[in-house]
Amino acid sequence: RITHQSVRERKTKFKKISLNLVDCPGTTSDQAGKASSCAGCPNQKLCSSGATKTPDPAIAEIGAKLSTVKHKILVLSGKGGVGKSTFSAHLAHALASDSTKEVALLDVDICGPSIPRMMGLEGEQVHQSGSGWSPVYVEDNLAVMSIGFLLSSPDDAVIWRGPKKNGMIKQFLRDVDWGELDYLIVDTPPGTSDEHLSIVQYLSSTHVDGAVIITTPQEVSLQDVRKEIRFCQKVKVPIIGVVENMSGFVCPSCKNTSQIFPPTSGGAERMCSDLNLPLLGKVPLDPRIARSCDEGKSFLQEVPESPAAKVYQNIVQSIQDYCSNRVIEEHSAT
Repeated sequence: RITHQSVRERKTKFKKISLNLVDCPGTTSDQAGKASSCAGCPNQKLCSSGATKTPDPAIAEIGAKLSTVKHKILVLSGKGGVGKSTFSAHLAHALASDSTKEVALLDVDICGPSIPRMMGLEGEQVHQSGSGWSPVYVEDNLAVMSIGFLLSSPDDAVIWRGPKKNGMIKQFLRDVDWGELDYLIVDTPPGTSDEHLSIVQYLSSTHVDGAVIITTPQEVSLQDVRKEIRFCQKVKVPIIGVVENMSGFVCPSCKNTSQIFPPTSGGAERMCSDLNLPLLGKVPLDPRIARSCDEGKSFLQEVPESPAAKVYQNIVQSIQDYCSNRVIEEHSAT
């Protein structure tokens, strides 16, 4: 018979194992695998061998390939289902609405590529040319690349381990003929793992403007989003700001707002205040956003006067201002 006392006795026989993530020296540090904080880490042996310090030659190749891309924006969130791909798609549409700008959207969600559907490109294929893979175009100035274009069916499952995912992301960055771009938007899966580490590593020789962090109001989402913010700070990716999706529902009849997902801990506004981050905007729930994504259309073009569309437009303007200011700061620094 198992009693509370016997459980306590069993616990005392085992040493508590925990990972000291905050004090990780980093895989390229001289202390990698040797510091006291490395004890218990599954990668300790690999780091201490020195193999992680060897630079991947692809990093320099990607740097040269993307030297003609002016601005690179990552869309991140530690939580799934908060609307990263929806935001990425509408950010791309909004930026490309200026016909003088060249925009590209890269989907690095290897296991759950939804960008082809959202951009109205399901069934399209990638073609090879002398200068590399040719992306698929929504408009003359809006290019898209996703593993979804390489699958024989949208229902096919991509069952890959980390190294193969990393290899595909490397190919997307190095082998796609992006050409000259004003904006490259990178839509990522949830979490802080393989795909995120790969995209940051491979873009390390280029100028990344920053990341837009996506969340929803409830604490369950914010808890994982804080991890994503810590990830950005650890790998030194600037944070452009935070977007709160599904932030209330505006009734189309009475125009009153209802909180479908109550911000029990203060929502993104409180989190941004605590962490000293910009809150770019709070996008209300609107069923027409989901319908536009399912139909592969731009919600901003379909319903431009809706409350959600106006919030989107303000967010996009803030991102454009941020990128412009970064260029001015860099020029003044040199």
